[in-house]
Amino acid sequence: MNTTLFISDLHLSAERPGITTLLLDFLRERAARARALYVLGDLFEVWLGDDAIHPAYQPVLAGFRALTAAGVPVYVMHGNRDFLLGAGFEKLSGCQLIGEPALIELNGEPSLLLHGDVLCTDDVEYQQFRAHVRNPETQRQFLAMTIEQRIATARQFRDASREHTSQKAEAIMDVNQTAVAAVMREHGVRQLIHGHTHRPAVHDFELDGGAARRIVLGDWYEQGSVLLCDDGGCRLENLGGT
Repeated sequence: MNTTLFISDLHLSAERPGITTLLLDFLRERAARARALYVLGDLFEVWLGDDAIHPAYQPVLAGFRALTAAGVPVYVMHGNRDFLLGAGFEKLSGCQLIGEPALIELNGEPSLLLHGDVLCTDDVEYQQFRAHVRNPETQRQFLAMTIEQRIATARQFRDASREHTSQKAEAIMDVNQTAVAAVMREHGVRQLIHGHTHRPAVHDFELDGGAARRIVLGDWYEQGSVLLCDDGGCRLENLGGT
């Protein structure tokens, strides 16, 4: 019960049922023994609103509800794919939505949590798009559409994103170290945990003359990437293939 778990970028969808199965097994087994579980964005491939939940997501909501009912708190951060998660999701899943960034104490050490896309400052076009879709008025207009219209709009966004990604250099879509240092300095932390880039790793570096660490969570496209933090420190693990 002294272990805190972190996952991100599951991108759950009806097209990849194996990932859902892997997650449900994880919730019943590993997560059930944890002190807390944090999901740092992109739990779902797309979330069209709390009033338009895909049937494939119902077992996931039930899995989280069972875990939270058993006394394990689950904290969920918005990602760039599921930023419309709202109070309806919280009620159905038992999870608690948290803002970004989130500052927590992890085994006695202040740690900053992010989804991670805000750190990719070299990708100017993406940051402009992010600001647009995170605008409350944009979201209000989207949620006022019919579900069919939302599906069509989300598909357009997805196609545009894929084209955008295919034309960008890998380095541009990664985090900017200056942005990393700035946000850690702003919040007075030496440890940052995030996802989004799908590049699991532990990066040790120097910040203002002291040791600092950036831990990147992996995605769940082919295997489950999990960060486990306990009294012995933090380590990345893979749950295996889907």
